[in-house]
Amino acid sequence: MLMDEQSDPVQPYESLLRGCEERVGYVFSDKNLLRAALTHASGAEHRLLSNERLEFLGDAILGAVVCELLFHQYPQYLEGDLTRIKSIVVSRITCAKISESLGMQEFLILGKGMTTHPSVPPSLLADVFESLIAAIYLDGGTASAREFLERHMLPEIELAADGEMGTNYKSMLQQLAQREHGSTPIYLLLDEKGPDHSKCFKIAAQVGGNRHQAAWGRNKKEAEQRAARNALSELSGKAAPYSADG
Repeated sequence: MLMDEQSDPVQPYESLLRGCEERVGYVFSDKNLLRAALTHASGAEHRLLSNERLEFLGDAILGAVVCELLFHQYPQYLEGDLTRIKSIVVSRITCAKISESLGMQEFLILGKGMTTHPSVPPSLLADVFESLIAAIYLDGGTASAREFLERHMLPEIELAADGEMGTNYKSMLQQLAQREHGSTPIYLLLDEKGPDHSKCFKIAAQVGGNRHQAAWGRNKKEAEQRAARNALSELSGKAAPYSADG
């Protein structure tokens, strides 16, 4: 998009920025920060006006917040365990995954050469997620950045921790159900919500005719794992860790 150098630099992008704010759940006081976070070097008049510097800061903020979350959430894990989980959670793959789930590819400001590509490379999606973290931090402070990160990183921390520690709640529930109830768990899809690019699913595990508390997940696999964990907790007389309310 071409602009008059004398015009308000945000004006031509008002609709795009507003849509992005709605998607990420944060309204910027300084719209120029959001625009910078969305601007790839190919779409900037100068590289200093791209999201590269914000990406640098966002990477550091992401690492610090994730480290603190892991430290408090897993007091029983040793330093090596925490390091392995962190490496998964802050990886470019995870950042790109979250960015894609937010539909950030719809809001990127790219140069003409980049817009001819049929899809946005994962590296660009990872970059914009990190730059967005920094933009929120600079605009709203530590609390705003932390709230944004907790919302998106806690599920990733949980998935990474379960995978790294070999916890498969569906497998555990199946073994328990077959051993003590002579049946195999059934997973019931009760509800789904959200746009196609970011659907959430509500699933409940049923064992021996008893349906246990449902759980929401960002995909069916995650929802089933959470539903299985709820069932395991209830079968052992404990409260289900996941809410059925989303």
